[in-house]
Amino acid sequence: MNAATTGRSDIAPTQALADFTRSLSWPDVPAVIRHAARRNLVNVLACALGGRADPAIAAFSTALAPMAGAAIATEIGADRTDAGTAAFINAAAANVHDFDDQHLPTVMHPGPVVVAAALAAAELTGAKGEHLLTGIIAGIEVACRIGNAASPGHYAAGFHITATCGVFGAAAATASILRLDAARVVWAIGHAASQSAGLVEALGAASKSTGVGAAARGGLQAALFAAAGIAGPAAPLEGQFGFLSVMAPAADAGQITAELGTRWEILRNAPKAYPVGVVLHPVVDACLALLKLDGFTLDKLSRLELRGHPMLRMRADRPDIRTGREATVSAQHVAAAALLKGGVGPAELTDAAVEHTEIRALRSRIFVRDDADCRVEAVTLLAESTCGTAWRVHVPMARGLPDRPLSDAELNAKAGLLIGLGAPWCDPHGVLQLAWGAEDLPSLAPLSAVLRRDGPLRVIP
Repeated sequence: MNAATTGRSDIAPTQALADFTRSLSWPDVPAVIRHAARRNLVNVLACALGGRADPAIAAFSTALAPMAGAAIATEIGADRTDAGTAAFINAAAANVHDFDDQHLPTVMHPGPVVVAAALAAAELTGAKGEHLLTGIIAGIEVACRIGNAASPGHYAAGFHITATCGVFGAAAATASILRLDAARVVWAIGHAASQSAGLVEALGAASKSTGVGAAARGGLQAALFAAAGIAGPAAPLEGQFGFLSVMAPAADAGQITAELGTRWEILRNAPKAYPVGVVLHPVVDACLALLKLDGFTLDKLSRLELRGHPMLRMRADRPDIRTGREATVSAQHVAAAALLKGGVGPAELTDAAVEHTEIRALRSRIFVRDDADCRVEAVTLLAESTCGTAWRVHVPMARGLPDRPLSDAELNAKAGLLIGLGAPWCDPHGVLQLAWGAEDLPSLAPLSAVLRRDGPLRVIP
């Protein structure tokens, strides 16, 4: 990396990110950051294979097939397709179960968008595995730093930050793999800015995946446009009518350049422990802890109150839900499922689980309240029994967040679960071995081969 340009506050944000992306080189990346890149790759590949069982992914694949171009990139869990379609489908599949990753400062899920674009770009160019991983690092750094600047007002205004800021990460990842010069990286960021879109209103619906997939494809296209010589604006982030001014008026642009190249956002991004919204991870942990308390019995529970960051109520106070997709962002359902099933995985977040008689009954006794002093990664649970006994559980930091990350062994176990769910034909050992060792691959051909499948897909209704 070029120490003369990274970490400087006197360089405009767009130019600083372009210089950083252009100068990033695998041999210069610290070992801990390399390991984080491998973890992100393993996690996204597993989530994408698991997501193939979702009907929405099969529907996206069918809908996009008539527009597909040259079959040069891997649609994970299927066969080859064009690079743009592969980026879209793979990002959507990796995010569809909400089991992907979480960048705590922004509540963004950068992995699916960035990794999907990087995979397509690497196959398109015949890049080495180390170039793929370098692109992933660049993409996550760019997406999350722009997200840091835009937060919290951007998300609070209703923009789905995974899509709106993820597109910049996809563009940076692709630009890194294409080895664009800094001027063209600026153009790529500009083209990405024109494609930034996504609404929180879509959470709980299949259309959420539209924004995630489109961000990966849009970022890939943005860098390809720049590579072809299509110029973009000089200040797409900080300009008078740039992304920050238009979509995050209260943004702190200094967050983009602060300690750039020395403080790494990828270390603040972690694979999820549960397939639910970020604000619900401490809820699961609190419910599992409640089950272990002396004297607590579920049959005597009369009322359960969850006190958390206002975002918990705003995004997840949903007692009356109808579908498994809505369940992933319902505090009432997630708490009830955790208490009744002893955990929350994909099986507890299906349409059938939503209609489960005991879960439905328990949801009506669970309430969400604001605690202005509570952080988003924490929750306090208050439970009351029919005989007047009360229990209190406080979770200061949820499992699966950067300060309580899954171990590599736990990540491998998660990958095995997901691959078995959505791609039972796939060899988990082969995928994990190649993904963990991706930096040594002269091309992605061996990894791509174990991710593809010919023939009809198995879809879970």
